Amino acid sequence: MQYEPVIGLEIHAQLLTETKMFCGCRTTFGAPPDTDVCPVCLGLPGALPVVNGRAVDYAIKTALALGCRINQTSVFARKNYFYPDLPKGYQISQYDQPLAFDGRLEYVVRGVPHAVGIIRVHLEEDAGKSLHEGFADSDRRTHVDFNRSGVPLVEIVTRPDLRAAADAAEFFERLRAILVALGVNDGNMEEGSLRCDANISVRPAGQAALGTKTEVKNVNSFRFLQRALEYEIERQAGILQQGGRVRHETRLWDASAGRTAAMRSKEEAEDYRYFPDPDLPPLRVSVERIDAIRRSLPELPEARKRRLVTQYGLPEYDAALLTETGAIADYFEATAAAAGNAKAASNWVMGELMRRMHADAIEIDRAPVTPRGLAGLIRLIDRGTVSGTIAKDVFERMWTSGRAADEIVETEGLAQLEDEGVLVAAIERVIASCPGPVAEYRAGKTKTFSFLVGQVMKLTGGRANPQHVNELLRRALERT
Repeated sequence: MQYEPVIGLEIHAQLLTETKMFCGCRTTFGAPPDTDVCPVCLGLPGALPVVNGRAVDYAIKTALALGCRINQTSVFARKNYFYPDLPKGYQISQYDQPLAFDGRLEYVVRGVPHAVGIIRVHLEEDAGKSLHEGFADSDRRTHVDFNRSGVPLVEIVTRPDLRAAADAAEFFERLRAILVALGVNDGNMEEGSLRCDANISVRPAGQAALGTKTEVKNVNSFRFLQRALEYEIERQAGILQQGGRVRHETRLWDASAGRTAAMRSKEEAEDYRYFPDPDLPPLRVSVERIDAIRRSLPELPEARKRRLVTQYGLPEYDAALLTETGAIADYFEATAAAAGNAKAASNWVMGELMRRMHADAIEIDRAPVTPRGLAGLIRLIDRGTVSGTIAKDVFERMWTSGRAADEIVETEGLAQLEDEGVLVAAIERVIASCPGPVAEYRAGKTKTFSFLVGQVMKLTGGRANPQHVNELLRRALERT
């Protein structure tokens, strides 16, 4: 029997504010344990929470970008449960009156349109962090760092509209790009500022009723999300094929073992005893505030990708890569405008620039070659001043020295060789030193021509004009 997966996601994104959700403590990652804490985020008696207005604006911005309807009045509630890293014994979240609801994210993957419904977007505070390793007594004790307690989160809950593990990973990646483009989240999954819980069930193909779902908690990479869901699909289908029953439970992904493992049962519904937080009044947002945030929305990645395809004539793959972050797209557009050659700008940004950024582990805003500097190099290539091979050497020197392309070419004598006498002399030397390939070419095996061109380029240090070399070499070889 064929089984169909049904997948919905719950994404928790840390909002990029300087202070926590209900107090003035810093949200800095990596601070010494228990140093960014106060009576409010530790839940000490008599401490009263105050809502972070910037976090509210960021959550509204997120909801609008996802096409949600904003509730002008929403309510903070206490979600009661016990866990060592939850100092108050409850988490301030939103329950039956969330900030926003009924959204939809639409995008295109390799020409195929996709749409995923958004049930709700709401605000909440993060818990602390349990530390299970790294201490001398970690074999018998768990340590707790409360720095993260109270950090503002936005939770995005999707409808169960996803039907494949790869589709879920793609959606998560698209959502991350939107959050980063909005400037509300840094997208750093390794540091835990973006986490995903996945709800997954399988059912016989064609059946309308949903199967029993499991929840895979706290997945922090696109690849791990896809692998975890693929494992769960296979595991659940195997249980059903053998006549068994899937347990309603929470599971954790073990990346090293490549499998999920049971964490706790959900056979009986958890009773969080939600009730409105008595210390926080209803959150009211005016139409004027919502409209002002709507006007501030930047061009989102999917819309920008479509514009790059239309405006610059780029392939969809190139446009998708260039819009992975707003900073990369900005760099490309500035380079294309200054160079007057969008395709060349695209190739250089996706090629040499990203290669060096990856090698040096830096973001594009720290790249030593500016858009104007890269455009200057592209113009030298277009004018025939340097060859493509030499241009890569020039780029490396620009990267390490910060100098302009034309200065490097002039001072280091890297301009392309156009002197026909010099090129003919080089060609004659190659013909004399490669009698075998020359004889093969003259016998009709024309594949050796590219080898001979390469030898001429090597002899001239890559400075020869390739088109000129092709013409002169072919003329020389065809002489008897």
